[in-house]
Amino acid sequence: MQYTISQFNEMNQEAFTEALATIFEHSPWIPENAWQKRPFADLSSLHQSLVEVVQTASKEQQLNLICAHPDLGTKAKMAEASVKEQAGVGLDKLTPEEYQRFHSLNETYKEQFGFPFIIAVKNHSKDSILTAFEQRLKNSPEVELNQALSEIFQIARFRLNDLMSV
Repeated sequence: MQYTISQFNEMNQEAFTEALATIFEHSPWIPENAWQKRPFADLSSLHQSLVEVVQTASKEQQLNLICAHPDLGTKAKMAEASVKEQAGVGLDKLTPEEYQRFHSLNETYKEQFGFPFIIAVKNHSKDSILTAFEQRLKNSPEVELNQALSEIFQIARFRLNDLMSV
């Protein structure tokens, strides 16, 4: 279903939270808290309000949000939006060698940072994702935490765009 900004502004908190529940991976607390910031002038102000909820959340909440995301190229059960996004760049059709490379990078990344590698796959190809993986493994934990949140904000914007009617 698609919505207008007016419809979002008129929703009660429960309907608003439910309508935006897929924007942030398994984290309905974000739209639930952003609802209080209504009315939204436009899509950008709605997105910014959602982002601000995450930015002002505790580090524990931010880490829980990051950890709610699936590994890239995994065969594990994941949210429908993640399935579509990963399929869009072919991560659902990896060769055994590609699967092993993604699996190895995912494991190395999680061991190093304590959370999964996050990237807005709509901006990438399989090759650019692998390149980003290798480059970002050189980052500090603080830089990588901020990068993961930045990627989540991009993913949320893509998902929000898909929910909005023109």
